Amino acid sequence: MPLSGRWTLTRYLIEQRRRFPGASGDFNALLLDVALACKAIARIVAFGTLADTVGTRLPNGANGIAPGGQLNVQGEVQKPLDVLSNEIFIRMNEWNGHLAGLASEEMDGPKQIPASYPRGKYLLVFDPLDGSSNIDVNVSVGSIFSILRAPQEAIDSGRDVTEADFLQPGAAQVAAGYAIYGPTTMLVLSVGNGVAGFTLNPNLGEFVLSQPDIRVPEQTQEFAINSSNSRFWEPPVKRYVDECLAGKTGPRGKDFNMRWIASMVAEAHRILMRGGVFLYPRDTKDPAKPGRLRLLYEANPIGYVMEQAGGRASTGRQPILGVKPSALHQRIGVVFGSKDEVERIERYHHEPAPSEAPAPLFAPRSLFRD
Repeated sequence: MPLSGRWTLTRYLIEQRRRFPGASGDFNALLLDVALACKAIARIVAFGTLADTVGTRLPNGANGIAPGGQLNVQGEVQKPLDVLSNEIFIRMNEWNGHLAGLASEEMDGPKQIPASYPRGKYLLVFDPLDGSSNIDVNVSVGSIFSILRAPQEAIDSGRDVTEADFLQPGAAQVAAGYAIYGPTTMLVLSVGNGVAGFTLNPNLGEFVLSQPDIRVPEQTQEFAINSSNSRFWEPPVKRYVDECLAGKTGPRGKDFNMRWIASMVAEAHRILMRGGVFLYPRDTKDPAKPGRLRLLYEANPIGYVMEQAGGRASTGRQPILGVKPSALHQRIGVVFGSKDEVERIERYHHEPAPSEAPAPLFAPRSLFRD
């Protein structure tokens, strides 16, 4: 790999393309348009509530999405920057001839490529602004994206894409990544050959390679979970967290630190940079929802990046990338990060739950009571 900071994203993609002599270049061009969308969003996020004062205009219900303040398909209130970021992703990618269709967390169904533009062989799935509820308090947010191949039948016939076309397991992704908008803007990307990190050089306006081969440490002493939901956790999750909190005197024999940012991109980025484990598990808070995070827009792309970096991504019961989606906006429990910790959590889910009560024969006030 090159020395850090020497290659632009464009050169990195060209070098990756050399592994496939017959490649047309469409894939690289698509990724560069995704990166361009991330640059545009980074600029707007940097202005925060001042965005309207620098010439930014919010779309008014374009492409079937509601203006800020209304509910999206997830039943969540859309912020103006959610709407604008979604529009940027669409506008930067619908025209290029590389896509058969798009799907976003902010839209009810797939977005068709307008008839005036050529269609391509890929599908783009994205969360345009993850963690947007944190913008008001100036916490890092980001964009998450995933690229899939469109079904050959859809490519050959030129038909409109359907929801079913997007329901592919995470292992079918051909690329995935995220941009994080923090003190610096970074693009973290995997094209199936490890994970690389690029830092936006504001002088050049280019993403420059800064971390050529990101690897997640297999072991860690940090975990991230929303402890306010502890009363709803399943026993394996409660067991894991209790053991971590017990520290050196507990069964783990070491102290752990707990983190919780409430921005998935920020959590994932911290874990990629220094290790850790993130849990947003299935719980009993709302039995109708088998999890909080979205499989296609969040769990699959972040899971792909984690696995490519030597980490692990799981539902707690099975690998995330092996789950066959059943709906475009399907929710799922998520555990990802350092491999040893995720495997331990999986093991706890598959082991019989330890009995909390002692055997009746030896219990206080049993056969041997006074």
